[in-house]
Amino acid sequence: MLQMPAAPESPPPRRILAVFNPVAGGDRRTSFDRVVTALRGHGCVVTVMETARAGHAEVIAREASAEDFDIIAAAGGDGTINDVVNGLIDRPLTLGLIPLGTANVLASEIGLLRSPEKIAHALAFGRAREIRVGRANNRRFVMMAGVGFDANVVAGVSLPLKRLIGPLAYVWQSIKEAAVGRFEPCDVSINGGEYRPASVVICNGRRYGGPFIAARNASLYEARFRILLMYGRGWLSVLRYSIGLLVGRLTMWRDVQIVTAQDITVRGAVGQPIQIDGDATTTLPVHITMDPQPVLLIHPVR
Repeated sequence: MLQMPAAPESPPPRRILAVFNPVAGGDRRTSFDRVVTALRGHGCVVTVMETARAGHAEVIAREASAEDFDIIAAAGGDGTINDVVNGLIDRPLTLGLIPLGTANVLASEIGLLRSPEKIAHALAFGRAREIRVGRANNRRFVMMAGVGFDANVVAGVSLPLKRLIGPLAYVWQSIKEAAVGRFEPCDVSINGGEYRPASVVICNGRRYGGPFIAARNASLYEARFRILLMYGRGWLSVLRYSIGLLVGRLTMWRDVQIVTAQDITVRGAVGQPIQIDGDATTTLPVHITMDPQPVLLIHPVR
């Protein structure tokens, strides 16, 4: 008597630790709750932990056990993702995204749509893929690091204003920085060459500030950066660079140079800020290199 082959077993439901930043900006709790509800509807086992202070997401990720969770989902903005990535050093856990913040550049980079249902579907059924991340001094970063104009904008932006008007707070601060221009040119060492731009952005992925393409050939899956060197200063240069970014052709200007490398050193005036994934976390000098340890990231289902 012929026997029918046994049906393949379904994989066990994913165990997800959602690290929720309640001050990521705007009315985010409703969206977050919808994601959690949809995840449970897919059979996932979801545990929620809220952050109580700056850097708390990193501590939560560092203390999470692979025996209890499969995925740690960063529910917030780029800063929350950065904290979780730094907490996952030497941890056998997979990163997931619940984008709730102002820009969410990584979510845009991997094509994760912002609807709660799409986010939940990606976390429940998406596959994990290795991405490479950078390291600025002792701090990991996912998408970018910057010195000069954008770092001064990030360092100077008002947090209450950011929570009130979102990305427009960066526009306002950019106008102020362009008018003042307090930062000095920096000295950049790349591949044995020396450069002296006004600003430098180290791109690990293509996007900057959300959906905008800054470095078209950059890739999260390659162990090398695209470094944008911008030599212009003042409001006219800021205007030109903004136009280039909006149309996805920042390097169309003659005073913008792009270099590919794995190792970069930036020196300059003491106390000049460095922005890492949208937060000003340290100051010059900085040594930037590829982190030797990839990160497993859940991607949306294609």
